[in-house]
Amino acid sequence: MKRKGVFLLLMMSMTFLLTSCWSKKELTDLAIVAAMGVDKTKDGRYHLTLQIINPGNVAGGLQGGGGALSPPVTIYSASGDNLVEASRRASGRISRRLYYAHTNLVVVGEKLAKEEGINTLMDAFDRDPEFRNTSTLVIANHSSAADLVKTLTPVDKIPANKVLKTLEFTERQWGENVKTSLQEVMSSLESPGRGTVVSGFRLVGNPQQAQKLDNLQESAPAATLRASGIAVLKQGKLVDWLYGNPARGTVWLLDKIQGTDINIDWKGKKQAIAYKTVRQKTSVSAQVKNGRPHISVRTRVEGDIEEMEVPVDITNPKIIKKIEQSVRKEIEKELKIAIDRAQKNKTDILGFGEVVHRTRPNQFKKFKTKWNDVYFPKLDVDITVEAYVRRAGLRNKSFLSGVKENQK
Repeated sequence: MKRKGVFLLLMMSMTFLLTSCWSKKELTDLAIVAAMGVDKTKDGRYHLTLQIINPGNVAGGLQGGGGALSPPVTIYSASGDNLVEASRRASGRISRRLYYAHTNLVVVGEKLAKEEGINTLMDAFDRDPEFRNTSTLVIANHSSAADLVKTLTPVDKIPANKVLKTLEFTERQWGENVKTSLQEVMSSLESPGRGTVVSGFRLVGNPQQAQKLDNLQESAPAATLRASGIAVLKQGKLVDWLYGNPARGTVWLLDKIQGTDINIDWKGKKQAIAYKTVRQKTSVSAQVKNGRPHISVRTRVEGDIEEMEVPVDITNPKIIKKIEQSVRKEIEKELKIAIDRAQKNKTDILGFGEVVHRTRPNQFKKFKTKWNDVYFPKLDVDITVEAYVRRAGLRNKSFLSGVKENQK
C-alpha cells in the first residue's frame, strides 16, 4: 500500500509539470507565407511583398465556384520604415496571422541590393525566432522583388517552389548558379575579407502578364521565371553579375559543382565533343612567401563522354589522353577567368582570404584590413587540373564513324 501511495503521489506531481497547448496555432488562423520580396521605395522605405498560400487551391489546382478560377497563391504588400513595420502593416490587410515558419524563399530587389545592401535585412531575419535561416536568398536580376514574387508559374503551383527547384536542378546539372541560404550568406558576410555570392533570378516577359491566370493556360507562357547569373556582393552590396564562364569558374573554385558539361574542340570543329562531369573535387591551400600570400588551387575531375559530332576512335588510349588534356585546358581557362574577374572587382568571393586566415592566422592579421583592395587583386594563384575520361556511354565506336565508312 505504501508503494501504491508513493506512485500515486508521483503521478499527481507529474501532472503539474506537463505543458498544455499554450502555444497552439490553428491552421485556419494562419496565413502561410511561401516567399517574401523586399524592395526599396522612392522615398527610402522598405516595400514588402508576401506570397500567401491558398491551401484549398494548391490541393486541387486552380479552383473556384461558379466557373471563376482562383490562383494557388495570393499576394499582399505593404511599406514601412523597417521590415517589422512593413510586416505589421501587411497584417492589417489579411484576416489571418502572418506565419513565416514555412517561408523558404527571400527575394531582394536589385536596386535595394545595389544601393543599400543586404546587411540590415540579414539582422532582421536573424532576430526573428520564427523565420528560418535555412531559407534561400536570391537577388532579382534587372527586376524588382515584387515582380518575381507576384509571378504565377506553371508545373509548380507555388511559385516559390519553382524558384527553389530551378536553383537546385540548375546547380546539379549545369553549374552556373548556387543555391545559397540566409545562414550561408550571413556566414560569408561575417568572414574576414570575404565577398558573397547569391544566385540571381529574372522575370522573362511582361510583369503584368505574369500575374494573370491566362498566363498559365498557355502551352508556352508569355512570362516566366528563370535562373540568371550570380550576384557578387562586396560588404553586402551588389557590385557585379557573373554569367557563363566566369559564373561556372566561380562555382568550380567554391567546390560546389555537382554536374556540368564541358564542350571541347576536335580537329578544327568547334564544340565537337561533350564531356559530362560525374565527380569533382576542388581544394585550395595557402602559403606566405616573402611576406606575401600565395594560393594553390587543385581540381580533380572524372567524367563521361556524352556526345561526339565528329568520328573519334575512343578505343585508342592516346586519343583518350588528348581528350583529357583538352578538358583540363578548358577547365583551367574557366578557373583563370573567374579569378581575374574577382580580382578586377576587388572582391574575394572565392574564399582565398578565408583559407589564409584558417592556415596562417597570425600572418593574416597583417593583410586583413587591406585584403580585398590591396592583396587579393595582386594575388599569385597556381592552378592544377586533373581530368579523366571514365566511360563513353553505350558504345565505344562512334556512330558517325560507321556512317563515314559506308559512304566510302
